[in-house]
Amino acid sequence: MSDPDSFDTESDQLEPEDTLMDTGVADVLDEGYSPPERPWTADEDATLDERLARELPDETVEDEDDEDPDWEADTDDTDGELLDDQVGERRSGRLVDAAEGGVFDTDSDAWASDVGIDGAGASAEEAAVHVVDE
Repeated sequence: MSDPDSFDTESDQLEPEDTLMDTGVADVLDEGYSPPERPWTADEDATLDERLARELPDETVEDEDDEDPDWEADTDDTDGELLDDQVGERRSGRLVDAAEGGVFDTDSDAWASDVGIDGAGASAEEAAVHVVDE
């Protein structure tokens, strides 16, 4: 069993009363955690030129036969982000089971209701869900 005094206090999540930031979330675990932008062991002494010299270029395969010219995002005059009437512009929040059926839900349809955006940053899956007008 580990010693409770051996925890790394720099990486622990602080309780709301121990911080100066009020994000409006009652429980600290609902706040979420954003990892650091780079590993703690990153070499901070290296210059940008030294770090770029260690980079390896991506290997690319030039094969024109694999491209589908009918695909709309292959056009040169767009950035690939096409507007579609099947995708809404408003982002939805967290989706929960509308019937709260749990594991024993016998309904064959999947219904959910939007309970709002979480207090923390959304995951990629949550951010991909948008509201579509009927």
